[in-house]
Amino acid sequence: MNSQFGLANVWSQGDIVTKSVAVLLLLMSLASWMVIIIKTLDLIKYKKVARTAQDFWHSEDFASALDKLGSDPSNPFRQLAIEGREATAHHRNTKAHLHDTLDVSDWVTRTLRNCIDESTARLQSGLAILASVGSTAPFVGLFGTVWGIYHALLAIGMAGQATIDKVAGPIGEALIMTALGLAVAIPAVLGYNALVRGNKGVLQKLNSFAHDLHAYFVTGARVSSAGGPANVVPMKKA
Repeated sequence: MNSQFGLANVWSQGDIVTKSVAVLLLLMSLASWMVIIIKTLDLIKYKKVARTAQDFWHSEDFASALDKLGSDPSNPFRQLAIEGREATAHHRNTKAHLHDTLDVSDWVTRTLRNCIDESTARLQSGLAILASVGSTAPFVGLFGTVWGIYHALLAIGMAGQATIDKVAGPIGEALIMTALGLAVAIPAVLGYNALVRGNKGVLQKLNSFAHDLHAYFVTGARVSSAGGPANVVPMKKA
């Protein structure tokens, strides 16, 4: 490629505003790709532990079931099981207090719901960056384009010539900023949509697991509706 055109020439010929826009787009791209990579790895990890949650119920007692969920404290399924167990023990072993206005079912429900809300917040952390980059990067690039075209037209006016060979180069280089803005925004939007869809799948399994835990801690058995009417799958308590 001719050294008079392209990104290198845009950078070398650009003023402080053009360079600032280019650096801002670069930072936005780096931030969005970091979020996409980190959250994708987290999502893969959560999907793996979601598969092990089914093995939780094929255990003789709660302690061995908890071991099947691993020892990772960030495992949301393990956190649910532990929080539910502690809430049940707290409600049954505590003397009369204000919480006695709630029965054990409501108490466990509130505890599990709070735990799910915390897991939801962790899953959704960083998505605001992708949404912001996806919505603002095209306009940042457009601002760089308008600024570049403005200076190109000033240079053409000062030269007194507006032939195609004088206009094409500066205008084309200015339009590169629009292309850069789209190149930053498109991966951010696609990554955001993919992560939101993946998070919904994990949260659906987390809510299903919480429903089974609630039934287990309240009734002593997991409610199962697979293959017909609801029935219970017993498991010894810890």
